[in-house]
Amino acid sequence: MAQIPSRPAPRIEALQKFYCGLNVDDIPKPAVILDVAVSRRHCNALLSAVEDIGVDFRAHVKTHKTPQLARLQVGDKSPEARFIVSTLAEIEHLLPMFKEIQAEGRQVNILYGIPLPPSQTRRLAHLARELGPGSICVLLDHVTQFGCLESFFEIAGFPAGIYIKIDTGYHRAGLPPNALNKHGLLERLAQLEKDGRATFVGIYSHNSLGYNDNTAAQAMMNLEAEIKGCMDALHANESFFPSDKDITISVGASPQVVSIRNLQEPDASDLNGARRLSEMIRRTASGKTRPFRTRLELHAGVYAVFDMQQMATRPMASLGDWEDEVAVSVVAEVCSVYNDGERRQPEALLAVGTLGLGREPCPSYAGWAVVSQKNSSRQSLTGKRRLVVERISQEHSIVSWEVTTAEDNKGFELPPIPLEIGETVRLVPNHACVTGAMYGWYLIVDSEKDPSASKIVDVWTRASGW
Repeated sequence: MAQIPSRPAPRIEALQKFYCGLNVDDIPKPAVILDVAVSRRHCNALLSAVEDIGVDFRAHVKTHKTPQLARLQVGDKSPEARFIVSTLAEIEHLLPMFKEIQAEGRQVNILYGIPLPPSQTRRLAHLARELGPGSICVLLDHVTQFGCLESFFEIAGFPAGIYIKIDTGYHRAGLPPNALNKHGLLERLAQLEKDGRATFVGIYSHNSLGYNDNTAAQAMMNLEAEIKGCMDALHANESFFPSDKDITISVGASPQVVSIRNLQEPDASDLNGARRLSEMIRRTASGKTRPFRTRLELHAGVYAVFDMQQMATRPMASLGDWEDEVAVSVVAEVCSVYNDGERRQPEALLAVGTLGLGREPCPSYAGWAVVSQKNSSRQSLTGKRRLVVERISQEHSIVSWEVTTAEDNKGFELPPIPLEIGETVRLVPNHACVTGAMYGWYLIVDSEKDPSASKIVDVWTRASGW
């Protein structure tokens, strides 16, 4: 199949030659920085938790779209490396890495994370041929999609794995638990599997309701409820599901999945909801959910880098400060400062806007990004009050002191903005997935080797387009 045209990117060797060894203050800005030490810590911690509780894990790569971080997400211990992608461009970009993992003797399985669009079927099937049988799964939630499954089989030469997409309350995609056999969907799937033209894997839920919460207890309760919703779906359609094969229950979103790390804490039993979640996981993962044999698979993605939205959910009781937990930041230049009464309150103008940060809200504060205080030599920038991106335009943004509504209403007088024209600032984004998509590559720093996290040590190119 002919390669679909994509945005051109410089050769990785040229990028590394240009950037590696530079200080973040000296690079063209705006640029997106990724601290690999922080990401490595998050990935290792979640893999440890998954192993401890005895469940499977599927790594979503849509946040970063890089082979290097995808590798960290799946580690090197499990016999099967499972991934989710949101675009086929991600599979194409990560294809050499997938083949490397296969060459190491591990299985690779990739789930295309939206119900299969007809226009993408041929392209996906050709990618499947590159990786071989058992490499591709798709989501199914409408009988019309069976035509895509037939086409996939004809082109790839083997069946796709099938997850039935269910809606456990988020209402973005999928069928209600009691309506999975809409228009005979389950019956047709059973027949297709009998004919060897599809392989039923399990049911899949992605519930992001956890982004509305802000405690570890709530995150654990959301995960428990999502698993229960999937089990309810199985039991409501009991006659259509096989009892002689493993059925995978795949659930998650980063807040809920990260909450399993609470179960590793010494005082886990004291956390509200921990015992119930632990018991629900044990029952589902053990395969003893009569009359079914079930396996539990958790899926998550943005946990690998975190962002201000993730921090707002507080999914772990022991979660640290946002300065230490978020791996992604945007470096930008100060282009003007207004400290002499030009505005109602002091402000600074930055040369980065929506097209470098995104325009994603965060429930924990009123702003579009937070100015990092890390490594700042300015005493006035390292206090309790934060600088935030208060207003944002296409290519510029306004930074001001964060104030409460009460302070704002009282006309609270704030100190000058402690920034200078030409200075570099680091901005911690609200939504790392969207921010990363503004750039063709991440500039990599490593705070484990360089505590200031200011020296560029590598460049990771991202998948681009769809």
